Amino acid sequence: MKFWALAVWAAITLASATARADPPPPAAIYTDPAPDKAFPARSEVLHIPSGGVLINGLAYIPTGAGAHPTVVLLHGLPGNEKNLDLAQAMRRAGWTVVTFNYRGAWGSPGVYSFKGNLQDAASVLAYLRTPDVAAKLQIDPVHMVLMGHSMGGWVTAVTAARDPTLTGAALISAADMSSLRLAPAAARLRVARDNMETLAGVTDQSLADQFLALTPDDGFAAAAPGLATRPLLVLSADDGLAPGTDALVANIQSHGGHAVTAVHVATDHTWDDARIRLESEVLTWLQALPGAPK
Repeated sequence: MKFWALAVWAAITLASATARADPPPPAAIYTDPAPDKAFPARSEVLHIPSGGVLINGLAYIPTGAGAHPTVVLLHGLPGNEKNLDLAQAMRRAGWTVVTFNYRGAWGSPGVYSFKGNLQDAASVLAYLRTPDVAAKLQIDPVHMVLMGHSMGGWVTAVTAARDPTLTGAALISAADMSSLRLAPAAARLRVARDNMETLAGVTDQSLADQFLALTPDDGFAAAAPGLATRPLLVLSADDGLAPGTDALVANIQSHGGHAVTAVHVATDHTWDDARIRLESEVLTWLQALPGAPK
């Protein structure tokens, strides 16, 4: 092959490979923001009233003056994976991010309960919308997103369906906890026993019995109509939970919801070998929302 022909072939091959390559991840995943001495990035410890106690939280506030769109990030059961790398990436992208621990979990006072988790999420949103709190934390209360992993995805789905003022919601490997009320007693006990470290005021049996107190109104199916009214990101993995979120997406679409982004990734429940992919999917979706930083 003549040299010029070889060069042309190589250029075409390179261009084709480049066209097929995945887009680069958002810059906020690997780039710190420019320093702002007047308004630097900072964190604020929070004590949020819920159920008669003050639960623990932390606000990650980005660089820059003024109010920022905000993500409330919920952990699962018990929450060993808190996705704080994701929280930091969202902050670098210009979002205030608030994390918290439910009553009776990870040092927050009170007794742990699934019903309490739902109440805590609603309490956190109400607290952050309080004018003086929003001003202190530089929160734009008009542009707020609820996001949760695993059980936190269930709390997110149910809470967002009941709160039409949220800009959007995101579910990461979400587990519909209400479905466990139909599981055999041994299965409920196994889930409780394997996921109760750090939880206060419960035994494995009492936690297993809590599943029976959840009703169809606390499940994905009941949440679908409310979730059909705003953007939703649904990320699933190879953890056995995808059929549940696939059914949720189909149910939302049947109620006229056409702003659902559903992505399946071949990884485990905590996305251990796909953290950059997780951050990329979340940041790309957030960037398209109303009120996103430009």
